[in-house]
Amino acid sequence: MPLSADVARLLAEPLVQAFFQETAGDWRSERRYYTLKSGETQEVVSQITIEFLEAGADQLLELASLHQLDPQKPLICGTTVTWESEYVGTGKKPVAGNTIFGVRGTTLYRDRGFATSKPVTAQYHFTDSRTLVLKTQYNDSSFEEELRLIGQRYRTRQTVISRAGEQIMIGQYLETRL
Repeated sequence: MPLSADVARLLAEPLVQAFFQETAGDWRSERRYYTLKSGETQEVVSQITIEFLEAGADQLLELASLHQLDPQKPLICGTTVTWESEYVGTGKKPVAGNTIFGVRGTTLYRDRGFATSKPVTAQYHFTDSRTLVLKTQYNDSSFEEELRLIGQRYRTRQTVISRAGEQIMIGQYLETRL
């Protein structure tokens, strides 16, 4: 029997709060993107800083406003993520950026998406207390991502990107706490 929305929210919120708290800090991300049709691969190395945000943080209030959420139902927590990425072997200049995540219920709110500067939402669930699964959809694209904490020093991520129902790219990441 599927869980009601209220039960799912009650179970998910404490898990996501603990997960976000545990991921706070500085990370080195080594990732590889595989383009499925062409067989091309791209390696990227990033320095990432994650800051945990408590309910009521200014960034979460701004994010809620961006998504036109009811101020009487605040985001329960969130993170800011800042990165600088270097594309290995391409000669491209490093790319820097940041994004804000906030959570209420089983919805993750972002100030921007992977492939858009517009605000997006994702649905999330946990397969266990250390594995967060996200599904984001916009512009005929779908992003399915799994983040798994491995001990205290590592996390893995895998993203499957689909467009028009066809899987087009896979991203695999190993992230090490600095």
